[in-house]
Amino acid sequence: MDVKGKRVLVVGLGKSGVASALFLQARGARVTVSDAKSEEQLRSEIPTLLDKGITVETGKHGERTFRDQDLIVISPGVPFEMPQLEQARQMGVPVIGEIELSATYLQGHIIAITGSNGKTTTTTLTGEVIAAGGRKTLVGGNIGTPAITFVEHTAPDDYVVLEISSFQLETIKTFRPEISAVLNVTPDHLDRHGTFDAYSAAKKRIFENQRETDFAVLNADDPTCVAMGKGIHPRVLWFSRRKPVEQGSFVRDGQIIFRDGSRETTIMPADDMTLKGTHNLENVLAAVAMGMIAGIEPAKIRRAVHEFKAVEHRLEYVATINGAQYFNDSKATNVDATIKALESFPANIHLILGGKDKGSDYTVLKDLIRERVKRVYTIGAAAAKIESQLKPVLPKLDFNSADTLETAIKRAHESAKAGDIVLLAPACASFDQFDSFEQRGRLFKEVVAALAAKAAKGLEGTA
Repeated sequence: MDVKGKRVLVVGLGKSGVASALFLQARGARVTVSDAKSEEQLRSEIPTLLDKGITVETGKHGERTFRDQDLIVISPGVPFEMPQLEQARQMGVPVIGEIELSATYLQGHIIAITGSNGKTTTTTLTGEVIAAGGRKTLVGGNIGTPAITFVEHTAPDDYVVLEISSFQLETIKTFRPEISAVLNVTPDHLDRHGTFDAYSAAKKRIFENQRETDFAVLNADDPTCVAMGKGIHPRVLWFSRRKPVEQGSFVRDGQIIFRDGSRETTIMPADDMTLKGTHNLENVLAAVAMGMIAGIEPAKIRRAVHEFKAVEHRLEYVATINGAQYFNDSKATNVDATIKALESFPANIHLILGGKDKGSDYTVLKDLIRERVKRVYTIGAAAAKIESQLKPVLPKLDFNSADTLETAIKRAHESAKAGDIVLLAPACASFDQFDSFEQRGRLFKEVVAALAAKAAKGLEGTA
């Protein structure tokens, strides 16, 4: 893609938008950026862009701004159906995302991983597995480092491991991973996609440009993934924690096995995993399959898995205070992720729920909450909806309307006894009260750390 001298509009000034704008400007494009946020909200991003001669539009998306372009690059958070974008497409202006822009320049072997849950853990772990095999490996995408920033650092033999969201897949045209993976597909982002079928269709686009020489790794225990695996071009390998598969990874007699037709390789005992929860076993199985496809030696895969620690904000242990353990699962931004978090603890959970609703049905949590949760603390914009759906089906459970995360943590701290679990697994996005799930998770850890320090000080005072 030759952008020199072309007029290019970048819509959305998140990480990928800023990175795209700087990349395009460095290649001679005449770049404009547009974001509906105010100049004050974008004060940290604007100076860098202006210093490079990039035109910045804030507080609106002007119709003329979209009309006078040769190419438009949108950030994942920008709805593909936005009227200005639809009008631009009707006028023949190409509209792509940052992942598609990256695909036209990136060298190396691309591994792309999507799914409703587990993407970040599996992407990070897969990067560790590939790196353990001695390959130069870059890890990014939706995980936090925009893929476009890797262009200057890749060579044909390198591996680029990318977490890819449904929003990013909406805008691909030529993006083609050599290895793709769909970990699971459960209802999420219905506020954006409208229906589960539309959401699933966006996920399935990860296979769209793959060839018969490429590979797709799919969850054999997920009905939607099983349906996705039919009729696609790449060679399909499966992973399953419930049953053997002919091609792929599975668990048998406590061992993680990789099978390629009649040939089986024992990778490691499942108990050697340091990650907590059955959902993480699925993540490991997917990473094992991708590592074996990439030709990594089983012993090196085993070492990478054994040494891997939980990713920040993903069922992350924070502290123990007066015998109660505190876990940060701020990345549990949908109901299915919260289910997986609850399944990781047998009982005595103080559960913090709430944030920005994504069109979710919270009643599916009722059985696990009834079995394992002592008290629910609701926060944020979705609090009223959560309580309206769960209170009628859980009449005996104690609900505490806390409003803010800090209040919820402090109230849980006051109630938790030795042996209890205080769990942030909100089942919602963070954008009502926070800039990101990372910011929400950091606040959780900061408040818990302060409570732990206060408790420790109190113990010292009684010594």
